Amino acid sequence: MADQVHLTLEAAEALANGCLAANGCDADNARAITDVMIKAERDGCTSHGLFRLPGYVSALRSGRVDGRADPKVERIAPAVIRVDGRGGMAPLALERGRAPAVELARETGIAALSLVGIFHMAALWPEVEAIAEEGLAALAVTSSRELVAPAGGRAALFGTNPMAFAWPRPGAAPVVFDQAVSVMARGEVMIAARDGHDLPEGVALDADGHPTTDAKAAVDGVLLPFGGYKGSSIGMMIELLAAGLLGENFAFETSAEFADDGGPGRGGELIVVMDPARFGDAEGWAAHAEAFFEKMTAQEGVRLPGGRRLANRRRIPADGFTIPGSLHAEILELNGGG
Repeated sequence: MADQVHLTLEAAEALANGCLAANGCDADNARAITDVMIKAERDGCTSHGLFRLPGYVSALRSGRVDGRADPKVERIAPAVIRVDGRGGMAPLALERGRAPAVELARETGIAALSLVGIFHMAALWPEVEAIAEEGLAALAVTSSRELVAPAGGRAALFGTNPMAFAWPRPGAAPVVFDQAVSVMARGEVMIAARDGHDLPEGVALDADGHPTTDAKAAVDGVLLPFGGYKGSSIGMMIELLAAGLLGENFAFETSAEFADDGGPGRGGELIVVMDPARFGDAEGWAAHAEAFFEKMTAQEGVRLPGGRRLANRRRIPADGFTIPGSLHAEILELNGGG
């Protein structure tokens, strides 16, 4: 078996679609899930690319995720769109809710997209970037199973609780960031464990609550919030926005409900969509923001978030990418051996 297997984006898409279809996804769900994985590979975000496919399959085979879920969209308040994912993976629910949320934000200036009954394990940036490409700003938060200790604690309570933000730039790619409240994203820690790499100090505790740089011990242990109490406070806020506000699971409730087998737990997601033209600077908001970005990047060593992703986006579609041979073999096995 080769150490690395080279794939084009088209081959990866066919591989993922086939694997999901073979394990219980209908065409719409398989396409939507595959789309977010291929976008991650295209942008060099390997921790959310095909690396996630075995976790999706595990969730489908366990029966806790409905691969044929048909998300329901409804407007439940003047500026709130609610999507009930009906026990499916998040990507199709996000697709169904995006256009109504964009339309509502253009109507009212600001809109909230509430997603419940979903299982989320993809990168968060694709959902906000798609909204920014419509000329709107977006902020998204979501929770997961408990993986991160609050500052001062030794036991997990928060999810990694990523948040993503996107700002539209007419004539240019949006400015986008996506970051967890943990020092390192869970997927990055899992890849380090798979590849036998150590972690920096201050990333994790082992199962006994002791600091560790052993990635395998970290996977079985607890992640730490970035910035101590500052990251911890943001983690708490996201729990309240993605769970308390929406009536969805807090991370500790997700952990009690679902086994940690590499698949996702159920949770909620909140996306706030804002039309910059409706907040008092209809004509000048874009140029004003560009002046700010110019001032920011004038400092040596400073770049706008997402620059590496955009560079990969220009390179990878032509060059393709590689995945470990062991992962490729596992995916083929999950697809029935072919």
